[in-house]
Amino acid sequence: MFPEPLTQEEERNCLQQMAKGDEEARNILIERNLRLVAHVAKKYSGVKVDQDDLISIGTIGLIKGINSFDVEKGARLSTYASRCIDNEILMHLRATKKLGAEVYLNEPIGKDKDDNVVTLQEVLENDERNIEDEVDIKMKIKLLCEKMKEILKDREKTILELRFGLGGHKPKTQNEIAKMMGISRSYVSRIETKAIGKLAKVMRQ
Repeated sequence: MFPEPLTQEEERNCLQQMAKGDEEARNILIERNLRLVAHVAKKYSGVKVDQDDLISIGTIGLIKGINSFDVEKGARLSTYASRCIDNEILMHLRATKKLGAEVYLNEPIGKDKDDNVVTLQEVLENDERNIEDEVDIKMKIKLLCEKMKEILKDREKTILELRFGLGGHKPKTQNEIAKMMGISRSYVSRIETKAIGKLAKVMRQ
């Protein structure tokens, strides 16, 4: 059983004390918000991760949230902490590839000239667009290619170029790449997922 949440007044007092450097107040905020961690973790009951592990991972997010919470910004602690818990669990699931490459592909990596969010998948696929959009997307592809050279191993870079038709290549399936490189399709998939994960991380910075 998790302890009962703090009342609004108790939470406000603890936040004030924590701002003054009171470690005990911080610990109380963490302990009394563990119920929130369990609530958020329930959303991921369908993934192949033990619920206790999800709660442990979510608690890390809670601690980060409480440490970085800014009362002056006007948000409620529970709202802000929920986002931090969510983010921590999602980061763990992505890192362990439980959600596969699709999660990385749909990660926002920036915004276009109209302030619309651009995903890694949109950059990689490079669908037909009007001239202004085409220029904008080509700039992002140029940045993407530069990052690929900087952070990817040769095999990772080659697989992404072949998969998404970058560098003058015609897009190929994982099976086609596996035959070309003499490795299994599942191994191609793992390399692709890891490479996209690396790119998504640096493109968000």
